[in-house]
Amino acid sequence: MGSSLGTTQTTVRLNKIGQIAITVRDLARAKNFYQNVLGMQFLFDAGTMCFFQCGEIRFAIGLAEEAVPLGGTILYFRVEDIHRTHEALKAQGVEFVQPPHLVARMPDHELWIAFLKDTEGNTLALMCEIPRT
Repeated sequence: MGSSLGTTQTTVRLNKIGQIAITVRDLARAKNFYQNVLGMQFLFDAGTMCFFQCGEIRFAIGLAEEAVPLGGTILYFRVEDIHRTHEALKAQGVEFVQPPHLVARMPDHELWIAFLKDTEGNTLALMCEIPRT
């Protein structure tokens, strides 16, 4: 990625954080802590992640991975169309760690996520709740 990212005009406007996630070493232990010690409202499990409601923002804990090492924090920006936003950012040279992919099927929607890197190597994410038909 070159310095052109800072000077390019974009139609993408990431302005709503829908979720914040942190990485953990022991998912069961961390889930117990957030749910039973801190009293967060548990929502659902999805693979190596657990989700809680914290006011208007969803809070997630997930096992550390190569893309997000232990101690990492990820801001998830809520977008209307994850595929269109992904393509628009890719066209501007943004480095994606993982393209849009389905994370969880809920009763009324599917949760899609895409991970990207900022210019400093921090992992960020796009999230989109696509209504089920």
